[in-house]
Parts: sequence; structure tokens; C-alpha cells
Amino acid sequence: MFYLSGGRKPIAKSAKGIYITADNGKSYMDAASGAIVCQLGHSHPKIIDAIKDQVSELQFSYRTQFENQPANDLANMIVEKTNPELDRVFFVSGGSEAVESAMKLIRQYHFVNGDETRSVFISRVPSYHGCTMGVLALTGYEPLNRPFVPMIKLYPKVKSPTQYRIPAGMTQEEYALVCANEVETVILETGAENVAGFVAEPIGGASTGAEVPHDVYFPRVQEICKRYNVPIILDEVMTGVGRTGKMFGYNHWNIDADVICLAKGLGAGYYPVAAIVAKDKFVRPVMKSGGFMHGFTYAGNPFGCAVGCAVLKTIDEEDLVENSRIQGKYLIAEIKTLAENYDWIGDVRGRGLLMAIEYANKKTKKPFPDEWQIGEAVAQVAYELGLIIYPKNSHDSSTGDHTLVTPPLIITREESDKLLDLLTQTFESYDKVIKNK
Repeated sequence: MFYLSGGRKPIAKSAKGIYITADNGKSYMDAASGAIVCQLGHSHPKIIDAIKDQVSELQFSYRTQFENQPANDLANMIVEKTNPELDRVFFVSGGSEAVESAMKLIRQYHFVNGDETRSVFISRVPSYHGCTMGVLALTGYEPLNRPFVPMIKLYPKVKSPTQYRIPAGMTQEEYALVCANEVETVILETGAENVAGFVAEPIGGASTGAEVPHDVYFPRVQEICKRYNVPIILDEVMTGVGRTGKMFGYNHWNIDADVICLAKGLGAGYYPVAAIVAKDKFVRPVMKSGGFMHGFTYAGNPFGCAVGCAVLKTIDEEDLVENSRIQGKYLIAEIKTLAENYDWIGDVRGRGLLMAIEYANKKTKKPFPDEWQIGEAVAQVAYELGLIIYPKNSHDSSTGDHTLVTPPLIITREESDKLLDLLTQTFESYDKVIKNK
């Protein structure tokens, strides 16, 4: 097998709760939720029971031949939780598929309405929306884009709103409005008649390290998009399903999204299931024109949808969105206090259980040399101590380092304290390394 890079890892043998046990007997705290996906941790009995029930009854049916009850049930459960106008669901298998499906739905909507020139999507940099060729054009993450630029049409990008690095003489609010107003600038430069939509993560994911925009940002972006009839697509692949302490990231600002994209936490790592949820005003013309010219083999798979139903039901029964808010607030505060002891930790940020630690000179906010690979190095020290955190680049998408801290929503206060203890040991160990650089 080959993946992103070389090297070997231990073989995962079993997992329960927030821990994974390797074949050598060592236990690891999964404070990354895998790839920020295992919302309910591992081997949750309610999900295991749902899997057993479904696998004995119906494993697969194809959407053009049958409807299936789990898909209908999951669609209904999702729209009960979204804004009232978000009432049409299309299932796919993963996050990249979801964002690409949203793009194609909006494009086909413009096409059947006679607005055939509307084919340009505006996104942000840094950003991450997936790795398939269509969404790679949206993604503003230079290492991923670089090999494939000759093969894709890169869409125009606007600055991702940060509250950490802002120009001298500006307040965070002023800079947030600068970033928001850039959306209007690019719409006008592109020609509003050519713009299909604006795509953004409500709270930054792996590419920006859980950057939370200032409260003025999305209201201004929404005002601009409505003025020029530009649909808003929100990539909730990472932020959705309770991760940020609310059911969806858009709930933090009451954003009136036209389409949202869900994945990761929807299947919680138990089965690949994802979805787009759109306003009927965009779906109805497309369906009347002959149907959505799109689809995947496992779209609406009964097995995956049964898992999704069990996940949403469990999140409600165990009040895990609220637990995400409570534990996240506690962890962010404690990690910020811990970070005060290290001059190589520049920022700690996030919402709920989507948190990040950015490594930079505390005084100047300047990233460290790329070759230091601090994010990877810190994550490796943590791994050796039995703690899994998620390293990535940030800042301008090619320099700067952060690690995401994103434990499952089931984490308890006792487990949060254990996470903090392991993180303290990690920082103490790496502090000795960086002082010798």
C-alpha cells in the first residue's frame, strides 16, 4: 500500500471509546478523532447494534431501482435539524463528493435557468474542500494544488478571515470586513453574471487550523452574496454534526446558506456516508429539467444511512453537541494557559471540539522555517507518548504549522484532563528539542 508519505505505523488492532490499541499492545488516545471523523469514538454499542440490525436485513439497494427506508429516515432527520429552507437531501459517500455535488447542483441550476455563463466559484485561501479534481480547484492549499495545476481550472480566491495575523493598525473587526469585502471585489472583477457561487467553511478546518472568523464577517459576506444573487455553499464536512459545540457551524452566525455539505461526523467513522442539503428553490428547476445529472454507486446506501440515523439519534440521546461545547470551552482555556509557558506557541483557537495550536514566534507571530516541520514533530512526540493529534500547514497554505486537537464528542472531563496531561508532556519534551535549533 502507499499513502501520502513513506514510513510504517503500528497496526491498529482494536478500539473502544476514545482509545485505539495497536498490535503491540500500546494504547493511544485518539484526540484527532481519526481524521476529525469519529464523533462517537470507537465501538459505540448503539452504532454496533444498528449495524448488526441493518446488515441482517438489507445491505444494498440502488437508488434508480428502489427507495430504502434508512435513506428516507436519515434525510428527514437531517432536515429536522437544519434551517427550514434547507429541505432537500442528496446522499454521497464522502466530503469531496459532497462539495463537488453542491457545485454541480448549483451549476446545473444556473444552466437550466438560462444563466449559462455562471460557472465560476469563489473560494478562500487557505482552505480545504477535498482532493477530487473538481473541488481541488476550490481548495486553497498550495502543496495539494501544485502537481495538478495544469489539469484544473483554478477558481479565484479571497483571503480567509483570520483573527490572529492582521495588518498593523487594524482591529480584528476591521480586518474581518476587509476579507469580507474582498468577496465583492472578486465578484465585480469576475463579473457577477459569471459567478456561480461562493464556497467557504464556517470555521476553518485543517488548512487554517480552526480559525474562527470575527462575528462581523459572515453577515457582511451574506449581504454581498445576496446583492449579486450569488448562492452560498457552506462546507460543513468538518464543522457539522456537533463538532463546534452547535449542530452546524453556520448556527454560530445564523448564516442563510443555500447548500450545506455534510460528511465525516455524519457516519462518525463507522461507514462512509455524506450529504448535501439544499434549498428546494435550487433543486426543483433541476429536477424538472430531467433530473440532477450526477450520482454515485453508494449514494443513499441503506447500510450507510442506517449508520447515519443511529449516529444522529445517539448524539441527541447523549446530548453530545452540548458536551462538545462544554468540553471544548474547558480544553481551549486550559491549552491557552499551558501555551503561555512556551514562546514557540503562537496561538490557540477554535470552537467546541474543533481546536488548533499554531506554532509561531509568540512575539512576532512569524512562522518557523519550513524545514523544522514543527507540526509534524510535535505530533510525533505526542504519538510516542500515546496521544494522537493532527498536524498540518497553515498561514499562507505553504508555510506555518499547527496541530488540530479534535477528540470525539463523547470525551469526559476526566479524559480531557488526561489529554491535557499528555499534551503537557508533549510540549515539555519538544521544548527541549526546539531550544537546540
